[in-house]
Amino acid sequence: MRPSKRDELVRKALAVFYEHGFHATGMDTLVAETGISKTTMFKHFRSKDDLILAVLRYRDETFRNWFLRRLDETGQTPRQRLLSIFDVLQEWFTQPTFKGCMFIKASAEFQEAAHPAFVQSAEHKRLLNQAIEDLAGQAGAGDPALLARQLMLLGEGAIVAAHMGFDPDAAAAAKKAAEVLVRAQVPDA
Repeated sequence: MRPSKRDELVRKALAVFYEHGFHATGMDTLVAETGISKTTMFKHFRSKDDLILAVLRYRDETFRNWFLRRLDETGQTPRQRLLSIFDVLQEWFTQPTFKGCMFIKASAEFQEAAHPAFVQSAEHKRLLNQAIEDLAGQAGAGDPALLARQLMLLGEGAIVAAHMGFDPDAAAAAKKAAEVLVRAQVPDA
């Protein structure tokens, strides 16, 4: 099935925004790099902000699906999958297209908590946190909510460190810290 022009625009705009940022990417850059005219863009989106929001929603769906599927594909116990979070992050970090987290970037560029891009970015992190909390509960963690928050903090730090290049093995370092946290909260099987 051929994707719609709107879907094509969202996918292409994602690549451009991920590469250059949201504020730094003007409509002329989007036209030049996507090959889609301004007329077509404005036919599908009332504003650049509407396009940004569609891009963030698409990225949330595709990234979360990929991330959670990769965790499930480890085929391990819930306890082991909690630690596999950092193996999956490492897989992402080593992709040639890795340029950090689009949601961290969006929340930095749109800092007002009520801005739709900020709201979507926070929702992405909330949904990931909830998935990790569910996994921690399945693993038998004493306090699944706390363990999920701790693992999220380690993961977010690893993302920033990997993107900025100041830790050549950020995911492995975060995984070592996660092992301590998981050991303290989850009984051995």
